[in-house]
Amino acid sequence: MSPSSALRERVDPEALVALDDFLRRTGPGGLGAIADLAARRERADEVLRSLVAEHPPSDAVVAHDRDAPGPQGEPAVPVRIYRPRAAQGARPGLLFIHGGGMIMGSLDSEDLLARELTDALGCTTVSVGYRLAPEHPHPAPVEDCYAALRWTADNAEEVGVDRDRIALFGPSGGGGLAAGTALIARDRGGPPLVLQALIYPMLDDRNDRPSSHEIRDLGIWDRAANEEAWRMLLGDRRGRDDVPPYAAPSRATDLADLPPTYLDVGELDLFRDEDIDYAARLMRAGVPTELHVDPGAYHAAELLAPESALGARIIGRRLDALRRAFSESAR
Repeated sequence: MSPSSALRERVDPEALVALDDFLRRTGPGGLGAIADLAARRERADEVLRSLVAEHPPSDAVVAHDRDAPGPQGEPAVPVRIYRPRAAQGARPGLLFIHGGGMIMGSLDSEDLLARELTDALGCTTVSVGYRLAPEHPHPAPVEDCYAALRWTADNAEEVGVDRDRIALFGPSGGGGLAAGTALIARDRGGPPLVLQALIYPMLDDRNDRPSSHEIRDLGIWDRAANEEAWRMLLGDRRGRDDVPPYAAPSRATDLADLPPTYLDVGELDLFRDEDIDYAARLMRAGVPTELHVDPGAYHAAELLAPESALGARIIGRRLDALRRAFSESAR
């Protein structure tokens, strides 16, 4: 039995149907099998547009685009601000950092997810159009995210955000950037954060955990794609001892004084072991941390199968964690 066949037998049945549908849209081997990065980005956008067409966004949320000042001496950072249509005054704020391995994705790629979070939470969401590697390697992506966080907090009244109730939310590569942004905010005395919601975050450039060898050939985000993305972000530094923690948060030696953390990852996600380790280290550093490992879930299973029982559980827990963080910080 091949590794992929054995892994497929462990996938939640509803999520497996969604995975096979995704692979029909992307082609055999998934997006990672497309060697040319420009073609891969284009195919990813096509797939996402087709999924959005099947799940049109609610009209209960309004959005508009802005430019936030970039890092010192760097270009402005595009942001998209979402608010409930009926909202008035300051709302809890969510800095949303899209996924894509730091080499793909855009404000448009996860527009639907940002709208759904805004609608479900009644918050103001600021989605960050950070620069992508390899055209813009580290530190450009994470510095763009931190610049957007600072701008959101510094212009809270204009943006419609309660400055004392800002959370970070990032899936996959966006989760790694969210963790890096939280480290920068701590070290530079940046805006206070009520939660960092790290969704199967991409944290460790070394790509050497057991799960990064075990989880392969499912067609979502495999070992080869992960190694390629880290090389695009870090170049020849990938895997060396001098990789900075703002790029690869697993490299951080001091995790004290970070914001409360929610982290979830699938049992069949190659990031599983680095994520579990990061959560355990946060706990040992005294950071309130909620960790969930979902049996039968591959990378982004809830995005491909949102209406499955598995997807509903995962999404529901995230919303609950964010609601609690916003509610508790309002007391």
